[in-house]
Amino acid sequence: MNIKDVICSEKMDFTGIELSYFLLGLLSAFNNRFQAVADSTMKEVSWKQFFSIICINLCKDKPTVKELAEILGSSHQNVKQILLKLEKKGFVAITVDENDKRKQRIELTDYCREFCAKNDEMTMGIMKKMFAGVSEEQLQVTIQTIIQIEDNLKEIRDCE
Repeated sequence: MNIKDVICSEKMDFTGIELSYFLLGLLSAFNNRFQAVADSTMKEVSWKQFFSIICINLCKDKPTVKELAEILGSSHQNVKQILLKLEKKGFVAITVDENDKRKQRIELTDYCREFCAKNDEMTMGIMKKMFAGVSEEQLQVTIQTIIQIEDNLKEIRDCE
């Protein structure tokens, strides 16, 4: 059942729910559905592992585990577990920082780069299908909205 089916279902009653609550639920449900599709598409890695690879690749320098955790918005422990699995599969190398032995740096391996290149066309196709009918303007508004909500969330965290 997709989100539209859930919304239209006679089993659910969204009457009186504030739009902000509805949006948060919608984002959570979408994330679960997207992760299920992504996990079934990428046989060698999970979506969370692949997203970590994407973020590592976008870093200008080899990130530390702490830096990657901040980028992903996840805990150090969760990111470390993801990285250990990726290291076992040969996708990343975790090395001790030359200047600070307490830090560990993450680097994508050649095997990972080959994997990404081999799957690039497939992932681009999925992205095209997923965003079919969504305009640039809609994407910009959605991005701005999520950034604003996260800024507000940061303020809440900072006040605690």
